[in-house]
Amino acid sequence: KTLDELKKLIELSSSVNGIVGYKTGFILGLNYGLRNVVETIREISDLAIVYDHQKASTDIPEMGPEFALVMRNAGINSAIIFPQSGPATQESFIKSLIKEGVVPMVGGEMTHSKYLTSDGGYLKDSAPEEMYGNGAKAGAEFFIVPGNKIDSIKKYSEMLSGLTKPKFCFPGIGRQGGDIEAAFRSCGNNPAYAIIGSSIYKAPDIKEAAKSFADIALTFGWFYGI
Repeated sequence: KTLDELKKLIELSSSVNGIVGYKTGFILGLNYGLRNVVETIREISDLAIVYDHQKASTDIPEMGPEFALVMRNAGINSAIIFPQSGPATQESFIKSLIKEGVVPMVGGEMTHSKYLTSDGGYLKDSAPEEMYGNGAKAGAEFFIVPGNKIDSIKKYSEMLSGLTKPKFCFPGIGRQGGDIEAAFRSCGNNPAYAIIGSSIYKAPDIKEAAKSFADIALTFGWFYGI
């Protein structure tokens, strides 16, 4: 949660084979400024930097270009969006990010319970499929799926494979109950990346934890550059 902790994480993990990027979020961004966060990472590593705003693309469509410009100016390589405001906002954010040279990653279903109506949440069960499908139509290639919900990954992998050549990123591994090997297998033959958070940065040995996850990921060999 501090730049010193971030720096320590990058120093200990960036040389591990199989680590392909870093995801940062609003806590560091709001506390220190997104550009300062990027500069801290860039002092040590040139790996891809992904920004997760929690949740971007929930505003009006007109904010898409503004958000994309902030991402570009800060030096962000890719931005995660969860387009819960509807398809017009989603299309605006995706196309604006692409225009600014920032790779959009489209989320739909989250890892926690009580998200969809069938589980006591607010969003209808078909909403994630609509978000993913419209994301593919707007030009997105990367999709965020819940790594601790294997049946969901399989469903979205099959659905998106009929629309585009999807690349999947999945959080929810480790402390949220997801199994990294099962999640990778659920993506079919599509390129996939595991997003690992506290199971690495809160581990007693950060480098060893990063290596243990990376070694498993590398056995699948489905890595594409961001």
